[in-house]
Amino acid sequence: MREKIRLFIAIELPEGVKDALAETAVSLTKNVPAGAIRWVGREQMHLTLRFLGDTAVAQLPALHDELTQLAARHQPFQLRLRGVGAFPNAKRPRVVWAGLAGELARLQTMQAALEDRVVALGWAREKRPFNPHLTLGRVKDVGPARGLNWGVDLAEVGFGVTAVQLVQSELRPSGPLYTVRHQVVLNQYAGA
Repeated sequence: MREKIRLFIAIELPEGVKDALAETAVSLTKNVPAGAIRWVGREQMHLTLRFLGDTAVAQLPALHDELTQLAARHQPFQLRLRGVGAFPNAKRPRVVWAGLAGELARLQTMQAALEDRVVALGWAREKRPFNPHLTLGRVKDVGPARGLNWGVDLAEVGFGVTAVQLVQSELRPSGPLYTVRHQVVLNQYAGA
């Protein structure tokens, strides 16, 4: 039997961005009972580009190669935080998120190329379009979560995207433990 690990591909966030997200989560919860929302811990904050799920360890070299090729073709770019919202909507929140602005076209182009690469390796194509966001929390009890303070200000902290990580996620009772398995640095000379 082949060993499998749970993986996703993501962009790590700088500490200043995590600070702004954590402060916003605290402001959002002022009108919500404790336990109604499971907030994402600072160590789990990231921008997911593609969830891979259970993956055979034997596929790691191919994933490393594809990520290296992806990084060679994409330049670093700038993003910034912008606004908060919920999926499917603020009246029936299931996931509370922070939005992004900045060079979103570059992010979308890179993520589409990544999607093509993982599909070529055997993953099914994602059915839903890529919607860049940062998950702040997951709603456990929708009723009380309707009291979220949607009027909060999210500091529009900017940050540079210079690398992409392949991350292992181990589900534990205390919450997921993330370990970076591989990192690639974007090519500042790509397209030059």
